[in-house]
Amino acid sequence: MRRMDTLIGVLSIALLLCFQVCFAKEAAEHITIPVNVGVVLDAHTEIGKMGMKCISMALSDLYASHGSSYKTRLVLNRRDSKGTVVGAAAAALDLLKNVEVQAILGPMTSMQANFVINLGDVAQVPIISFSATSPSLSYTRSEFFFRATLNDLSQVQAISAFIHAFGWKAAVPIYVHNEFGEGIIPFLNDALEKINTNLPYRSVIHPLASDDEILKELYKLMTMQTRIFIVHMPFSLGSRLFMKAKEIGMMSKGYVWITTDGMTNFLRLENSAIARSMQGVIGIKPHVRVTKRLQAFSYRWRYNSQEEASIQDLNIYGLWAYDATIALAMAVEKIGPRHFSFQKINVSNGSMDLDSLPVSTVGKDLQHALVDTSFTGISGDFHFKNRQLDTSIFEIINVVGKEKKVIGIWTTENGIPRNLTSMSGDPILPSSAASLDILWPGDSKSIPKGWVIPTNEKKLRIGVPVKDGISSKFVRVINDLKSNTSKVSGFSIDIFDAVMATLPYYVPYDYVPFENADGKSAGSYDDMIYQVYLGNFDAVVGDITIIANRSNYVDFTLPYTESGVTMIVPVKDKKQKTAWVFLKPLTWDLWLTSVCFFIFFAFVIWILERKSNEEFGQTPPRQLGTSLWFSFSTMVFSQRKMQLLIMVHSEKKW
Repeated sequence: MRRMDTLIGVLSIALLLCFQVCFAKEAAEHITIPVNVGVVLDAHTEIGKMGMKCISMALSDLYASHGSSYKTRLVLNRRDSKGTVVGAAAAALDLLKNVEVQAILGPMTSMQANFVINLGDVAQVPIISFSATSPSLSYTRSEFFFRATLNDLSQVQAISAFIHAFGWKAAVPIYVHNEFGEGIIPFLNDALEKINTNLPYRSVIHPLASDDEILKELYKLMTMQTRIFIVHMPFSLGSRLFMKAKEIGMMSKGYVWITTDGMTNFLRLENSAIARSMQGVIGIKPHVRVTKRLQAFSYRWRYNSQEEASIQDLNIYGLWAYDATIALAMAVEKIGPRHFSFQKINVSNGSMDLDSLPVSTVGKDLQHALVDTSFTGISGDFHFKNRQLDTSIFEIINVVGKEKKVIGIWTTENGIPRNLTSMSGDPILPSSAASLDILWPGDSKSIPKGWVIPTNEKKLRIGVPVKDGISSKFVRVINDLKSNTSKVSGFSIDIFDAVMATLPYYVPYDYVPFENADGKSAGSYDDMIYQVYLGNFDAVVGDITIIANRSNYVDFTLPYTESGVTMIVPVKDKKQKTAWVFLKPLTWDLWLTSVCFFIFFAFVIWILERKSNEEFGQTPPRQLGTSLWFSFSTMVFSQRKMQLLIMVHSEKKW
């Protein structure tokens, strides 16, 4: 009996040990390694709240669907940047030194990223921003900076293609005075120069500008010639700009307003005041293909955001935050379970000592894994090209009522195609721009010409010569003593007016006669041309000859008349009309030459024929007469008669 109890006890212990081993093995298989990740966002802004919510949803969705296969878990450590550069830098420094995060999602703005990138570079920790779009944040600056959003440079080509489609030759950018606003301007200028469109003025708005300061700048724009405006600023500032523009009448017929994606993506038209102030606005934003997965995520977003009234509609930045988090989690899992640690360097007691910033031991591996990560996210194909996202498709929207109507699609391959459904076909050109169904400001359907006569424009001073005689046909100056004005006309004036009328923009100018107080010419043509060099005239129009010494002071246009002088003079006919007029062309030299040849031919004939030809006779006078007759015959008779004459003499001879 005791032996049986002992056996049962041993078996029980063995069975218990077996269960413990199995449970321990299963538990070991489900052990996950926590990986600290920092999140630096502005908790009080719309994009910050949206980004944080999308990041949390991304991790929840990923680990719910791959929980059994993933050995790592991202642990989010949130920090509030408080909307300042210093706040973002302090938050990143705290995460790197005290939490030892392996990556940082954020920061939000380009100004904040400009500083945080340096910290990530020193600590060899990837910095992944889904909203810093300034081109100044070049991928060549740091190998640890990843832009999970578009570079503002990518939309510049779409904007220039739209402007080129309507043939506008001038545009004014209105941008916020910070790194986000200023970063795009050099590239916008280069793109517009390629289509012969210039930027005559650049309007800069301070981020904290008051309504009065905005109005002051808008009034300045009203006095200018250009009516094409490109707005590049956050929606919070841009909405105020448009409401003030509506207030002073700048949203009327003839104006064109184009917004970049930084404002278009946050465009909300539920507010009636904002919607009324932005009627006819053109917006550029990245194209996102609508999929069932995106629709399902948008439904979940709206359902989860019902209790948070401060969070507005989901936009592209939320989608990029979601996909960037998925990419980071996949990259962490790709480098495999390991000890995620930091190497301490120059440790000091100062908590903010940059020299003591630790260096991640897996930073380079994580950086390479992020570069190689590629998948299809809710925003589309997600992969880093030169450590930033890249897209070749942009939507062109038109604000009509409370809707954002898609009027065109721009692609790098086809430009703005006529066939918007298939995104194929020839690009829209100025001659076919009317095919785009656009409602312009002022509820106008007619295409704005892009300029008006300015109210503050300084007129060009065009110098004209004061001359009499034939020169007056080119330029004629008539002074009206009563009105103290001068009327200028002539061929050169007509050509100049015609050229100026063909320009696609308005250029004001006045003709200024080059005369003295007496109404006479104030000098020679050289003196008048030299006035352009001195700055007294902006140009000179007239019958001016292009010569070398004048080219040292001014530039000439192509000549519009042929070179040379043509004269028409009367001719008096003094020729005598007599019967002997036929002898007029015969000069004495010609007569003398003819007589010499006449005698020479007679002598040759006499030498050859005098002994054998009986026609010559025996007497010298008869021989002389016959020789002269034959010589005369060769010059007077036709060739046919001469041949017959020779044949007759030959027959008689034989």
